[in-house]
Amino acid sequence: MSTLRFNLPTILTLSRIVLIPFFVVSVYHHPYLGAAVFGIASITDFLDGYLARRSGQITKFGIIMDPIADKFLVISALIVLVDMERLSAWIAIVLIVREFLVTALRVVALSRDIVIPAETGGKLKTSFQIAAIFCLILMGSIFGVDLYDIGLVLIWISLVLAVISGVNYTLSFWRRI
Repeated sequence: MSTLRFNLPTILTLSRIVLIPFFVVSVYHHPYLGAAVFGIASITDFLDGYLARRSGQITKFGIIMDPIADKFLVISALIVLVDMERLSAWIAIVLIVREFLVTALRVVALSRDIVIPAETGGKLKTSFQIAAIFCLILMGSIFGVDLYDIGLVLIWISLVLAVISGVNYTLSFWRRI
């Protein structure tokens, strides 16, 4: 496993970070464009890991940068949603603190050559968060379904999953250290 290799999975991970400013700038005046940019960035989250595993191009850089790129994207979206008054600040704070905690634990573990892989709970949390953010950005009604209400339900589910998976990562960290 190499440290840094510019392959397709790495480029996709880095593209997610590059898309963040475009998302932030566009979402305020053009929510559909912002949602599209967020959606594209979110798809790269799935693709980079899938391609890295499928092609055997897993790198230490990717193991560290992939979750960091995810955190940057989600944290940016949460801050934007708070600023747009579509999300309560305390929910965003809890989610952001969890992201920093888990990332810090994974980096410390990796510095000791211990890899704490993404767990199912964390992946579920991310899926619900992405869907919630998407709904909260669009906020309108489609076919009589209020996306804002769906977004709130999904963000609450992701909040519960964030706390549970955060505890699981912490316990896994202490067991392996």
